[in-house]
Formats: sequence, C-alpha cells, structure tokens
Amino acid sequence: MTGTTKGLVVEGLCKRYGDHAAVDDVSFTLAPGASLAIVGESGSGKTTTVRMLVGLARPDGGTVRLDGRDRSARARSRAERLARAREIQMVFQDPYLSLDPRVTVSDCVDEVLRLHTRLDVAARRSRVAELLDQVGLGEREAGALPRRLSGGQRQRVAIARALAVEPRVLILDEAVAALDVSIQAQILDLLATIRRESGIGYLFVTHDLAVVRHIADDVLVLRSGRVVEAGPTHRVLDTPEHPYTRLLLDSVPRRGWDPSLATAGRRALD
Repeated sequence: MTGTTKGLVVEGLCKRYGDHAAVDDVSFTLAPGASLAIVGESGSGKTTTVRMLVGLARPDGGTVRLDGRDRSARARSRAERLARAREIQMVFQDPYLSLDPRVTVSDCVDEVLRLHTRLDVAARRSRVAELLDQVGLGEREAGALPRRLSGGQRQRVAIARALAVEPRVLILDEAVAALDVSIQAQILDLLATIRRESGIGYLFVTHDLAVVRHIADDVLVLRSGRVVEAGPTHRVLDTPEHPYTRLLLDSVPRRGWDPSLATAGRRALD
C-alpha cells in the first residue's frame, strides 16, 4: 500500500466479541466522490464495521486507511483524534437523538466550527449561514430548537453539521429510514447534489434496497460479519449471485410480491 493511495481502503477488517466474530475479513475500497452501500440484516456486521471506521471500536485485525494514512491504531493525541474526526463524519438514523435539544440549529453547527477551526466569530457566523443554505435551511430554522423542526429539517441540520469540517468520507447510517418516502427523496436528492459538487465519498449503511439503487454506485452485502457479495449496484441488485442477496431482494414488498420466495430462501440458507 502506497502513501499516495486516495480514498478509503479497508483490508481484512476483523472484530470479535468473545467467541463471536462480529466482523470477519471485510475488505472494500471507497474512491473519492464515490458512493458505496453496505447492506445486510440486523446482526450482519454493518454497525460494527462503521464503528471501526470512525474509531469508536478498535479492529482485532486488518487495516483502515484514508488517503494512505493508517487509522487502525489508537490515536496518539487529542490533535490526531480531532483530525481523524474531521476526515470521516457520520449522519445517524434519528437526528433528534444526535442533536442537543437545548441548542439552536445555528449554535449546533457553530459548536463544530469552534472545536475544529480557528475561525473568528464573524467568520463562523458566515460559515454557519453558508452550510445551512447548502442543505436548504434559512434564518428561521437557524434560530430554532430541534423540537421545532420536522424530521427532514433535523436531518438537514445533521448533514450541515457533518459537512462543517469538510470530511473526506460521510457515513450515512440508515440516514433516511425514519423519514416519509417523499422526504426521503428530498434528502437523497440533496445528498446527490452535495456529492456531485464537493467530491465527498459516501458510505451508506442501510437495509433499504430502494435507497441503494437510487444513491449507491457499488454494494457490499454482509452476512454474519462476512462479505458474501460485492459489485456495481445494478449488477448486484438485478442479477444477484449469492442466495443471501436474493433473499434480501425477495423480502422487499412490491407489486406481485410473493413472500413465499423469501420464506423458501431463508429455509435454504438455514
């Protein structure tokens, strides 16, 4: 691995909890400006994988590199921890839980800028307004507390806060799962625009294959901590090769859906 490698490169990632292998030899690459979806049912290893990427859990094996820099080892200083936090940011499923209910929207974003930049008060105020405008929020929302906002607006705040440090990678952990379908579409369109304009790499963690088809270039399918299938989104979703991927697709309700296919598929896997 050369020091000039760009993007996020994960090789042989492993994590055990006692006798249980939560993540077992997971590898993938996310190029700058690309979008990768990690899919799988509950317990597949998705959450443990992203926790290792952002440094909330230490891998037992394997490496995580971003632009050639190793993120696998423990950070040696506060400055290094902050630098790593700037590189990879997360947006969670429920923005209300990740926003301080006592802090206004503008102060929420300003707090990130105070921690990670040397901008003065005036420059931070200007940057906050710029970030909120980028996600479609204005002065009215800037002065509001989170409880005064809709779910979609709160998710826009969470995205603005994540973008404040200009990350190289944005991890979206079921980031539209709690939203109505129409609001989901708005947030996904917003994310597509941001990716196109900024070149940020997206890592989606989701069980919603419709979202995957809409937003991801490539898909990684996890089952019991292992990668069972990976490839371009259209290939994986249209002509899946692994029985587990077919099971995930057969489990999605749609016109003409036959739930017995999912039942049969699960029985065959078990």
